[in-house]
Amino acid sequence: MRGLWKLILVQMKLYLREPAATFFTIVFAPMLLLLFGTIYGNKPNPFFGGRGMVDVSVPSYIALIIISVGFMGIPIVTAANREAGVLRRFRITPLRPSAYIVSNIASYYVMTAAGVVALVVVGKAVYGMKFEGNAVSVWAGFTLGSLAFFALGYLIAGVAPTARVAQAVGMIAAFPMMFLSGSAIPLEVLPQSVRNISRFIPLTHVVTLMRGLWTGASWGKHLTEAAVLAGVLLIGMLLSARFFRWE
Repeated sequence: MRGLWKLILVQMKLYLREPAATFFTIVFAPMLLLLFGTIYGNKPNPFFGGRGMVDVSVPSYIALIIISVGFMGIPIVTAANREAGVLRRFRITPLRPSAYIVSNIASYYVMTAAGVVALVVVGKAVYGMKFEGNAVSVWAGFTLGSLAFFALGYLIAGVAPTARVAQAVGMIAAFPMMFLSGSAIPLEVLPQSVRNISRFIPLTHVVTLMRGLWTGASWGKHLTEAAVLAGVLLIGMLLSARFFRWE
């Protein structure tokens, strides 16, 4: 157990040494919030159901952080470690191979959570963001969404032959999702045709779930989103386990 905790700390330190990963995980979403918050403010708006722009954006931007880690952090780092022989060396250490997987997931989860905390602090401190939900319920939704996209990230890392390919695939998949799901631009602003397409994008369900829980809605009102994300998690786990390669 002591070795596992040390491995988690090492993984987190290595993550923070990557400027791009640190930027997209911890800086990108708060920066967007400051940018659009400065432009639009956070006054109640009937267009957003009586809530302000920041009130709506914070739970949506959580999805941005999740997909940044899941589709750009995990695939690139995992594929690069495989290319460099790091995964092969981990496999022959006294620690079980599962220890590497657990520490890897735990470190990504902690860093994703750190990005969410930074986002919420900026929203509350600068714009007086409103939160009407249950913290435990919101955290459960965040966890489900994170693990679902982490599973897809490991799948990309498994099928991509190199880190360069993993980076290309991750970014090609991530950026359309960001702009079509309502995570970067509120769903209310998107044309109806785009909203019809967004229903089939997994990240849309993260946005919808987080926005609903953020405003105090129960899980019973978001069974569809929960079921879709649980399905993505299950299928992603099965496929990533099937295609994961140590060398």
